[in-house]
Amino acid sequence: MRWTALLLLALAMFCSYIFMDILSPIKDLMQETRGWDSTAFGTMQGAEVFLNVFVFFLIFAGIILDKMGVRFTMLLSTAVMLVGACVKWYAVSDSFTGSGLETWFNNNLNYIPIFDELGVSPFYQGMPASAKFAASGFMIFGCGCEMAGITVSRGIVKWFKGREMALAMGSEMALARLGVATCMIFSPFFARLGGEVSVSRSVAFGVVLMCIALIMTIVYFFMDKKLDSQTGEAEEKDDPFKVSDIGKILSDSGFWLVALLCVLYYSAIFPFQKYAVNMLQCNLTLTEPTSDSFWASPSVTIVQYVIMLLVAAAGFASNFQKSSTKRFCLLGISILALITYCYMGFMRQTAESIFAVFPLLAVLITPILGNYLDNHGKAVSMLILGSLLLIGCHLTFAFILPLFKGSAVGGVIVAYATILVLGASFSLVPASLWPSVPKLVDAKVIGSAYALIFWIQNIGLWLFPLLIGKVLDATNPAGASATELDYTAPLVMLACLGVAALILGFVLKAVDKKKGIGLEEPNIK
Repeated sequence: MRWTALLLLALAMFCSYIFMDILSPIKDLMQETRGWDSTAFGTMQGAEVFLNVFVFFLIFAGIILDKMGVRFTMLLSTAVMLVGACVKWYAVSDSFTGSGLETWFNNNLNYIPIFDELGVSPFYQGMPASAKFAASGFMIFGCGCEMAGITVSRGIVKWFKGREMALAMGSEMALARLGVATCMIFSPFFARLGGEVSVSRSVAFGVVLMCIALIMTIVYFFMDKKLDSQTGEAEEKDDPFKVSDIGKILSDSGFWLVALLCVLYYSAIFPFQKYAVNMLQCNLTLTEPTSDSFWASPSVTIVQYVIMLLVAAAGFASNFQKSSTKRFCLLGISILALITYCYMGFMRQTAESIFAVFPLLAVLITPILGNYLDNHGKAVSMLILGSLLLIGCHLTFAFILPLFKGSAVGGVIVAYATILVLGASFSLVPASLWPSVPKLVDAKVIGSAYALIFWIQNIGLWLFPLLIGKVLDATNPAGASATELDYTAPLVMLACLGVAALILGFVLKAVDKKKGIGLEEPNIK
């Protein structure tokens, strides 16, 4: 039953991950159809976590989680995400264009006292009205999404403490990150469906998925309630929350090192995802297939997605086979399907179908890593390895990939290899970082501890999409085409985050050894 509960939570996060990046693979279309330049796009993307950071919503979310429990908070967070998704959908729809609401957003929110003085305003003078309203909806969605993130982590701790916690957390994130690939494949598919470009169709697809996420949450609500009735344990709300508990968490140096590692590492990944497709469009030589070929037809999208699911399912299942014959058979199927998927991505000649390979290797190796950490430990060592891979990948994108501009095959091979390794490095984080938090804080404040880490992480997730957009506009000629931008400076900036994370990883390892926190020890006792 605990694996069923995990599946429900993971599917809800799968849907939220799709909506989180729903506009990322169609950045070029947003510029063409809605007039969003890189600064407008980056400001809107960064707005997702604005309320979490500057109105401290995530801190309140942690308090709600500790006082009200997993069930209530998960249901609330999914409902909030759905509301925000609907607002964002209307903002990019044709109905918004020419409406009184568009006029109001054009004339207002051009100056926000205090926030403008501090340089952290989510809007600016001249920002397109559709981007402003979409940013408003994304703020609401972001409140629900980050609340759901800490709630899922807390829910997994509740169901898996003393069991396969690292495997559970890693598996949940692996499944959720399939949402990234799904988004990369289907967002452009719906935007161009029928030969007529409509970005609102892509967002509408995400709204439907958020409705499904709400249904998953409702089912989980009753499962979790049944768990409590069977174990005789009360929900977390019966353990009173005290403000002084936050002070205890913040005074722990190990907690701060984990939190800073989190913000550095995630800031180098999530903001990059929002620009990755456009970065590939600018660095790869892609030739659009003829309109009458199979590779340009809508059906190829469905076929490629089915193959992607086969890669993920066979690779994931191979880790749970006791028979070596079955394990290697499933592994072989997964690898063959992955090669087929990559070939189809090359033949389609679209950047989004190439970047969609990002989470596939992570799905394959995350259970291996989680199982190893549960039984053998070495969580901090995994984080250090992840940082090294992160640095190498961003530097490859910055300096090596552009050298293959003009080489149709070479560029795609370099891109595929780097994207797969980056996805693998990302899988090292959830499997090693999140299960370490219960070792650092008391059980009754785990929700608050996750909330504080997510709040610190959200500062980076707000800042870096904005910075990447501003750096792109500053380092490229005014009016440059959306597919001819130079991404070297933003990529070097992200690689520097990896260097900082690497240094902190070594510091955390030293602190763990000195204080005996047990971060390098196995989870299963």
